[in-house]
Amino acid sequence: MPRIPSEAEVLEYFDRFSNWGRWGPNDELGTLNLITPRKRLDALGIPRAGVSVGCAWPIVKEPPVVDVSHPPQHFMLRSGETPGEIAGLDFVGLVFHGFTITHVDALSHQFWQGKMYNGRSTTLVSTALGAQECSVEVLKDGIVTRGVLLDIAGLKGRPYLEAGEGIFPEDLEQAERTQSVKVGEGDALLVRTGWLTRRNRSGPHPNPPARPGLHAATVPWLYERGVAVIGADAAHDVTPSGYPKVSLPVHMVGMTMMGLCLIDSCQLDDLLAECKQRGRWEFLFVVAPWRFRYATGSPVTPIAIL
Repeated sequence: MPRIPSEAEVLEYFDRFSNWGRWGPNDELGTLNLITPRKRLDALGIPRAGVSVGCAWPIVKEPPVVDVSHPPQHFMLRSGETPGEIAGLDFVGLVFHGFTITHVDALSHQFWQGKMYNGRSTTLVSTALGAQECSVEVLKDGIVTRGVLLDIAGLKGRPYLEAGEGIFPEDLEQAERTQSVKVGEGDALLVRTGWLTRRNRSGPHPNPPARPGLHAATVPWLYERGVAVIGADAAHDVTPSGYPKVSLPVHMVGMTMMGLCLIDSCQLDDLLAECKQRGRWEFLFVVAPWRFRYATGSPVTPIAIL
């Protein structure tokens, strides 16, 4: 049985695994600093087949459902129905922080005790001005690195994990051994729980906050391995976390203290099929967020190139 840290231990993680000041007092990139020019060049040499796989959920305009309280808005300002019209023109509106839109969280998205990454005050994120520091605009040059997919649902011989089912360091390492791959410094770690598979089969979970994901026990492992980015097909943290004071340990410790880049609600089933077919679980991983000034995140379509 995996060892479950006490809440007192998890609270110590905020100091033990802090990267505040590691890359200077003004740093806004966090663990993305681990993606060096050499790392990018090495990642460019990984693809062999030239196959490109999108890792985003479809964005669907639909009535509200239990896990989509603010559905995407889409309507036409111009269309071909107007005689003589020469182009179509759309309006799109999104609340991308949630359960069904693939998005990257800027480090201004998560707070702990009045602070966000690198000791900045949370008052720098305001209703009037948005995120004045650590906004998603700091990702203007994109993310280009080695990606590794670990299929935890497949490891356990099931199509998907259940809500509240935690993933432990032992699971990550067993998946590495099974798939003959190892996560290293500066990598993007993609964790498949099968949560989208479950939604497609059974519809939205009746309690959306409850989902499978990484247990707090993985935080030291992520820090020691030097993971730069995590993409998950749920929202990273197992919920409920089991810790009354730390409801989302991976978000809270990872983002506020480590500066860890998180990509929520990825679609990993297409990538799983390609990786299985080739027997290769590493790939070139590319993400290009919107250059949206003062925003706390951005919708994205992560791309894996094998």
